[in-house]
Amino acid sequence: MTSGKGGTETSGSGDIQRTLELLWDTGRRPSRGPKPGLTLDRIVEAAVRVADAEGLDAVSMRRVAAELGTGAMSLYRYVPGKAELLDLMLDRVQRPSDDPDGLGDGGWRGALEALGRATLELYRRHPWLLHVNQSRPILGPAAIDGMEKVLTRIRPMGLPDRELVSAIILVDSYVVGAARTQVHQEEAEHRTGLTDTEFWEAQVPVLEKVMASGRYPVMASLDENTWGADFDHFEFGLQRILDGLEAIVAERRTSA
Repeated sequence: MTSGKGGTETSGSGDIQRTLELLWDTGRRPSRGPKPGLTLDRIVEAAVRVADAEGLDAVSMRRVAAELGTGAMSLYRYVPGKAELLDLMLDRVQRPSDDPDGLGDGGWRGALEALGRATLELYRRHPWLLHVNQSRPILGPAAIDGMEKVLTRIRPMGLPDRELVSAIILVDSYVVGAARTQVHQEEAEHRTGLTDTEFWEAQVPVLEKVMASGRYPVMASLDENTWGADFDHFEFGLQRILDGLEAIVAERRTSA
């Protein structure tokens, strides 16, 4: 599995069959370990805590073992290594909500809208997810449960199955981009000590002269509130995506 300081990890890069056994609880169980109460669930939860607090680079078998107050060798009785542990972490944090209203209280549009907001919140709670290449995910119970719930809600769109899945991918891809922007802004503020407002205010003197030069007439003509923080760019984009999908659904029903 590739890894580096601030780099990208890759899901599905460990022992695929062993990971599936652990996710679906179909494989061999470890004999009683030297530390009472140590379980695979506790190991995965500890790894998530470390990633949330310190970043994905901090997650190692030794660091997770220290979080649990045991030795690293104890963990290998439950999980082969960090690659497989990462896939277990991904499935753990993406468990769908048990709330019956977790996907909104309306039709397919409400479901995709709720999915978009929930996914954004997921990345904000676990920003390390942005450092994982999930182009080839290992499908565990959480991933499939979540997909089943969303597909059940959006099936009334009446689109072919491949397009239903593509609608989910469209929303997810948009949210990942928006989440990356938000999380990176927060990380920049933390690392530099400058708030977003302070950062942009530092550029004002030079930018005012540039705009007054006449070189950028369209930029200079923009309303002074154009860049205000009170505009929700995420919500604007999400609604336009849903508008587009709604137009396709209406068109297909008209032509049917």
